[in-house]
Amino acid sequence: MATALELLGAQASTCVACGLAATRNRVVFGSGPERARVMVVGEAPGAHEDLTGVPFVGRSGQLLDELLGEQGLARSSLYVTSVVKCRPPKNRTPRAGEIITCRGYLDRQLAEVDPVVVISLGNTATRAMLRTTAPISTLRGEVHREPGTGRAVVPTFHPAAGLRGGTKVVDQIRRDLARAASLVGEAS
Repeated sequence: MATALELLGAQASTCVACGLAATRNRVVFGSGPERARVMVVGEAPGAHEDLTGVPFVGRSGQLLDELLGEQGLARSSLYVTSVVKCRPPKNRTPRAGEIITCRGYLDRQLAEVDPVVVISLGNTATRAMLRTTAPISTLRGEVHREPGTGRAVVPTFHPAAGLRGGTKVVDQIRRDLARAASLVGEAS
């Protein structure tokens, strides 16, 4: 029998609630254990993800996996998803209406997985998780609480920023991921 998360993913796979449905190859719902202690939330699928249906499989995903692994957070133990489940054309930032349309899926994923900590990657994911307009540059470096649930949210730069920004940005991501790993350890 299918789990609630599997049923939700099946529902999302046929979603046509916004214009992104017309340009996507696949809905990229999420992957990982259904009761993961850590959930990683990104912005939206990129080209590789749109082709495979799996989140964070391109260069950014490879860097993310490496940095998470350094903190003892194996990809196989994390639930990984994004705010928007379909790739925006030309990898543009998702529009407010697209984020609102997909928000119900993210909220239900959060409820089903019930992670100890959420790692939000970049502006779009962090703003969605914290329901703020503040930039990632002012929010990262601290633990925040998700409005409504009080769940720990650790914002960090998107791994794509690390690929573009070099060692300084990668080191900041590394410190943020260490902070998230310590929260998981404290909750054990």
